[in-house]
Amino acid sequence: MNYSKIQYYFSHSRINRYYEASNKSKNHAVNLYFLNLNVSKSFNPVLSIFEVILRNKLNYTLSSLFNNTNWIIDEKVGFMNDLSLINSKNRNENKTNFYLLQEILNSEKKLKKSNIPITSCKIISEQSFGFWTCFFDLNYYKILKGSPIKIFKYLPSNVGRKEISDNINKIRRFRNRINHNEPICFNKNKIDFSEAIEVHNSILNLLQWIDPEIIDFINPIDNILDTINKKDPSFNGS
Repeated sequence: MNYSKIQYYFSHSRINRYYEASNKSKNHAVNLYFLNLNVSKSFNPVLSIFEVILRNKLNYTLSSLFNNTNWIIDEKVGFMNDLSLINSKNRNENKTNFYLLQEILNSEKKLKKSNIPITSCKIISEQSFGFWTCFFDLNYYKILKGSPIKIFKYLPSNVGRKEISDNINKIRRFRNRINHNEPICFNKNKIDFSEAIEVHNSILNLLQWIDPEIIDFINPIDNILDTINKKDPSFNGS
C-alpha cells in the first residue's frame, strides 16, 4: 500500500506525527507506526493477566473481610454507600464519590435487560479495570481499613497505599491509550519508549509483590522489551 493510501485510511494527522518524528522519512514513519502497534500488542497478554489477578485477589480479600462471597452485591448498602463518601474529596473528575455503587447498579441493570441472572460472579466479571483501582483511592481505602493492600503479601516496607494507587492508575491510563490505538512511542515529539518500559516495570513489581512465582509464570509470554528493542536504530531519538 502506498503512503498516500496509508494516510487516507489511518488519517493524515495520525500518521504525520510518526512522519515528523522519523526525520520525514515515509518508510521510517510506516515502520514506526507498525512498531508502535506491535509493542501495544505485546502488552495485551501481560495487562490481561495483571487485571485478572488484581481482580481475583481483591475479591478473595474482600470476601474474607466481610465473610461473604456475595459482598459485591450485599455491600451496596454497606461500605459502597458509606456516609463518609458524601463529604469525601474525589480528585478524578470522571468518577463520583459513589462510583463503586453506581457501577454495580449499572451492571445489574445491564444483566436484567439481557435476562441474565444476577450473581456475584457475573457482577465481578462485568467490572472494569477502573472499578478495581478504586479500592486504593483514599476514601474507599479508609472505609475498608486498609484491607485492599493485603493482596500484596510481599510488599516492601517502604511502599504504601499511595505508591500502589499511583502505579495501578498509571497502568490503567496506559492500557486505555493502547485500547484507543493511541501512540505509546513518543515523549512529546521524540521517539521514546521509556514510558512503556516504566509501565512494564510497574506491572512486574506489583505482580511480584502479590506472588513472585507469577513472574516466572508469565515470563514465556512477556516479550515486551524484546519488541521494543527491535526499534530501527536509524530512527530519530534512538
